[in-house]
Amino acid sequence: MKVKDFHIKNGDIVKLVQQMKEAGGFTVRYLADCIKILEQMIKDRDCLKILSFPADIIATGTRGIIRDFIKNKWFDVLITTCGTLDHDLARSYENYYHGSFDVDDRELHKRGIHRLGNVFIPEKSYGLIIEKKMVKFLNDIYKEKKEISTYELVWQLGKKIGKKDSILYWCYRNRVPMIVPGITDGAVGYQIWQFWQNHKDFNINLMKDEQQISDLIWNAKRLGALIIGGGISKHHVLWWAQFHGGLDYAVYITTAVESDGSLSGARTHEAISWGKISEKARHVNVYADATICLPIIYATLLEKLG
Repeated sequence: MKVKDFHIKNGDIVKLVQQMKEAGGFTVRYLADCIKILEQMIKDRDCLKILSFPADIIATGTRGIIRDFIKNKWFDVLITTCGTLDHDLARSYENYYHGSFDVDDRELHKRGIHRLGNVFIPEKSYGLIIEKKMVKFLNDIYKEKKEISTYELVWQLGKKIGKKDSILYWCYRNRVPMIVPGITDGAVGYQIWQFWQNHKDFNINLMKDEQQISDLIWNAKRLGALIIGGGISKHHVLWWAQFHGGLDYAVYITTAVESDGSLSGARTHEAISWGKISEKARHVNVYADATICLPIIYATLLEKLG
């Protein structure tokens, strides 16, 4: 069975989320709080809204939720990893499939199938298609400009992909900057490096990305973020937020724990000590699998925001 993206329309989910809040419980109450904070943040016209997330969820149907966040213009900036470009580009042309956590990975390797959790990715659906498309795309881009930021690269790729299921397409269409600080850490990044071997005057200008996010944050009256998972995507948001005086709205969604001192598990309270979240901010930690709670969050916001 191939992986399919979510396509959510209005439904009667607001009442369910309200019951979740009233019912209490160990995690469900925080999910309801998170939706309320996000609703206020999205409605705040003076708030610069940032979405950060790791690439793994783009290999699942949750890709459709991220796509619709951008399509609906609910977020102004995205910060993610190179794998998001990999999976979005690859899935624009080939299929990923349902798999299992409990398999013989040696057998998968012999059959030319990669495993990402319980998602199966044939070699032709990842490395081969990315190489084929990126060779063409980079040659086209090179004819127009020799230096490009990661968010401009995303716009170029989105334009060339031209498919409405694509996250990169909607970033291009709505001119939403997707900043990828770790651009070389993935298949798309590897193809950029390969291209650079024979085009040494071609440059990915990361400083232009930093200038873009700096300008946006310094000019924002308020700052908010939905931060999914951890790693470089989470840290990059928080690093820049400190120069604003911290996030005014902050929602973390994670399955990591804080007891090992990891950034992925660090709660919102820790960021307050660094000045990365304002002392007066509305903030919440939701301990949940993003592939479960993001469809609920999106469906509820869709009904509330229209």
